[in-house]
Amino acid sequence: MKNQKMYEPDDKMISLIRDNYNLLQSLGSFGISLGFGDKTVSQVCEEQHVDTYTFLAVVNFTINGYRDFDDATRLSMPTLLQYLKASHDYFIGFQLPFIRKELVDALDDKDNLARLILKLYDEYARSVTSHMKYEEKNVYPYVEALLQGKSVSDFEIDMYSKHHGQESNKLRELKSIIIKYLPSDGLRNNQLSATLYDIYNNEEWLSLHAQVEEEIFIPAVRRLEQKLKQSDVTAKISNMIGKNVDGTEALGEREKDVIVALVQGMTNKEIADHLCISVNTVITHRRNIARKLQIHSPAGLTIYAIVNNLVDISSVKL
Repeated sequence: MKNQKMYEPDDKMISLIRDNYNLLQSLGSFGISLGFGDKTVSQVCEEQHVDTYTFLAVVNFTINGYRDFDDATRLSMPTLLQYLKASHDYFIGFQLPFIRKELVDALDDKDNLARLILKLYDEYARSVTSHMKYEEKNVYPYVEALLQGKSVSDFEIDMYSKHHGQESNKLRELKSIIIKYLPSDGLRNNQLSATLYDIYNNEEWLSLHAQVEEEIFIPAVRRLEQKLKQSDVTAKISNMIGKNVDGTEALGEREKDVIVALVQGMTNKEIADHLCISVNTVITHRRNIARKLQIHSPAGLTIYAIVNNLVDISSVKL
């Protein structure tokens, strides 16, 4: 029976296992080995290079449904990726084949209904495996690219989130058929009951895995995306501000006058009259400004004028 308490870094790791034995599999997914004695959660995590905050966030969520982390920005994306990847390896490489073997041992291979049950299970296993392989091929490399500061223009986590879900109808149908329609002798009945128990546990585990992705992983990726977008904007502005410092052609005084006039909302004709030059000369100045600064929009020129002290921000209509 689960102990519904919130676990802290100073709690002993063995207490978590005693209270919630199904956390044993989660330890393996985090890369935490047994044999930790009476050490605390933080001691075990630090020694085995696992982020303590992220470990407890996942543990408290899967046990108690706790979502209100003190500081979600502290979640470690590398730790989450390690956990999710290892969970896939466990499920595809061990859990699915293990349950299939239990079914084979419990069913009469000469019975047509038994063969249909195996077929239904295999369809379910292929569906879940396909979903997890998609994540490993597309989602996880995308997140790793974000961690390296790389912008991936053809994918966003919301594209995945909208279609995210686990195939559960086939598993529900499988359980129903076994319970309602499959006759068996005493030995096979015990084997089927044990297999059903494992199937129910498997279903619960898969549901919690999907919830961790939806409630912890995907929101964390959204924050990472937003952080990268903000960094891109900052870099572009910094690049714009520092162009002259980098050795590109500097603006002339008359070109600066034209920028100020543009920021104030003057037309080409008004600028020409204001500066006592021809309209063609204004157009030439504007072309040179765009070439030198690589800025073509009024908003971009306004930002340039403000950060380079050509105009006071209080005088600009935003």
